[in-house]
Amino acid sequence: QVRLVESGGRSVQAGGSLRLSCAASGYTYVSNCMGWVRQAPGKEREVVASISTSGGITYYADSVKGRFTISHDNDVKTVYLRMDSLKPEDTAMYYCAASLNVRWYRCTIGIEFDYWGQGTQVTVSS
Repeated sequence: QVRLVESGGRSVQAGGSLRLSCAASGYTYVSNCMGWVRQAPGKEREVVASISTSGGITYYADSVKGRFTISHDNDVKTVYLRMDSLKPEDTAMYYCAASLNVRWYRCTIGIEFDYWGQGTQVTVSS
């Protein structure tokens, strides 16, 4: 059973930084697509970043380019999202998501993920 468990969300002042973590388990595929998706109240869900675990190719939403960095540690099956220069508009529930056995060229910002974590709240105050 695939399981994704997020951590690291909290309240922070604008301009600050956070690192979210997502511990994944329950699968053995090596070539996967992992991502972070956020949703704020009353807003559409937004894929903010994705990463192919075979090759490390990354994609970012325009709204976070240059501020967020996604990374993956294959040894511990953990995905990270480093968030710098946080803005109040980054406030949202952040979900870790995954699709397994995916070729690297299919792991883009437009991918539909198959598995989801429970989410971790990020609140940025001005």
